[in-house]
Amino acid sequence: MIKCGNHSINFETPLVMGILNITPDSFFDGGNYTNEKAILKRAEEILSEDADIIDIGAFSTRPGANDVSEVEEYCRLAPAVKSIRNEFPQAILSIDTFRSSIAKKIVNEFGACIINDISGGTLDDEMFHAVGELKVPYIMMHIKGTPQSMQQNPYYDDLIAEIKKFFTERIGKLSMYGVKDVILDPGFGFGKTLEHNYEILARLIEFSDLNLPILAGLSRKSMIYKYLGGTPDTSLNGTTALNMISLENGASILRVHDVKEAVECVRLHEMIKSQQYSFL
Repeated sequence: MIKCGNHSINFETPLVMGILNITPDSFFDGGNYTNEKAILKRAEEILSEDADIIDIGAFSTRPGANDVSEVEEYCRLAPAVKSIRNEFPQAILSIDTFRSSIAKKIVNEFGACIINDISGGTLDDEMFHAVGELKVPYIMMHIKGTPQSMQQNPYYDDLIAEIKKFFTERIGKLSMYGVKDVILDPGFGFGKTLEHNYEILARLIEFSDLNLPILAGLSRKSMIYKYLGGTPDTSLNGTTALNMISLENGASILRVHDVKEAVECVRLHEMIKSQQYSFL
């Protein structure tokens, strides 16, 4: 269980995190949610389809994405978070940012949020200190390089061991700042080849010995359509298939564009588990 403000979040049943990209250039839905009406409509849709968390991002981190200044990121995020807080005060929000300054401003102005850091603290040395100070949950993602460089021939001697080492070392650093509510994200597509991504998924259960919740962010990613053919728009079926495998292999959170389908995936997985247990 982790605490986020007045919310206690447990992982007895896997959770669904709905994506709300308020960016003009995200790989799937960039430009769809850039005004208050569209943002609130999307937030309402995410919640009405039974997502547990809304993940709000204002900086596209797709491979080769353009840089966004701190000022611009804040100017996109602040009005969106304010509107959602006013309209849906009980919603659990996650802020997708690697900047400690953004994390501090948003939490101090609008209340406790999960901080979802695609860099695991590697792009801002002050992030761990900020999260400790704010006393909010932290999603630590593994990345190799930066969004601009990460897909330039990523190489590992031992993929899973190196990611686990990254997590172990950085969990230790986080603990020095009193951060205990940590969620791990192996970073599908962030400094990994297509084969690396499928190896991580096949071996996801191996991260369970770190004794922290695991987030799987597979939604409509290139690992699906580069293998099957198609585009992000045609990758919902592949996403659902991989989400079910990630649940089977120990995922505690599914981060998705398509909430209804992910919630159904969780429900079906729980039904299968209940039947398995009934025969023990």
